[in-house]
Amino acid sequence: MIEEVGAGVVNFKKGDKVIISCITACGTCEYCKKQMYAHCKDGGWILGNLINGTQAEYVRIPHADNSLYEAPNEVDDEALVMLSDILPTGHEIGVINGCVKPGDTIAIIGAGPIGMSALLTAQFYSPSKIFMIDLDENRLELAKKWGATETINSGSEDAIKKILTETVEGVDVAIEAVGAPATFDICQQIVKPGGHIANIGVHGKSVELKIQDLWIQNITITMGLVNTNTTPMLLKTIISDRIQPQKLITHHFKLEEIMKAYEVFGNAELEKALKIILIN
Repeated sequence: MIEEVGAGVVNFKKGDKVIISCITACGTCEYCKKQMYAHCKDGGWILGNLINGTQAEYVRIPHADNSLYEAPNEVDDEALVMLSDILPTGHEIGVINGCVKPGDTIAIIGAGPIGMSALLTAQFYSPSKIFMIDLDENRLELAKKWGATETINSGSEDAIKKILTETVEGVDVAIEAVGAPATFDICQQIVKPGGHIANIGVHGKSVELKIQDLWIQNITITMGLVNTNTTPMLLKTIISDRIQPQKLITHHFKLEEIMKAYEVFGNAELEKALKIILIN
């Protein structure tokens, strides 16, 4: 809920209920004009990175006219929270960048919140088969419930061998949603000629790029930071109840319990945690 508005804000007023985008956009720079809001010259990923973020009682939003979205009263608030970051990230960086199309066989490596967001939004494009790969059996069970046609626990079976056995030369799209060398390597080994590797995961160290094997297969590799340019479209799908991203939420904590919330998420497999909501 908006408490105050600056003199330059024209699209919103005090009392409006809004969705805060994780990406701030000035709307006028060269990158904003290309809808590459992640690289806005006076914005981009600044909340919780370059300035204070939203895990607080109050937060100041620069360029509010271009960085907020009206939140419909009739829609579940918790579904709308998922629109601030994870849902457009999975959709844009995983599904759209991966060029998922009808009939494709795809694999998502990592069944965390981002991987699950890719799973939910990939179904817009009618892939014929969706493999979900993870180490957490609870998350794999949820993935199966939410649309994965097959799940693979890479801790107990050879994910690469299984996919190559059950497909013709591999998958059309491999979506990396972890950010680790091992999971990126799985993508390189399961993608078929002419396929796409869409890297969503945030990598903290280098990975080995097997270019000696990939160049001859006409593989496209994409990666990036979410632009949130699909947020208005995703909002419509939530309003129409086409998807229910609130089902990703497993735990709720009061703001003063934030350290406990981090502890629970840090032990996600034991706690069966997926997405946590903080309540002020």
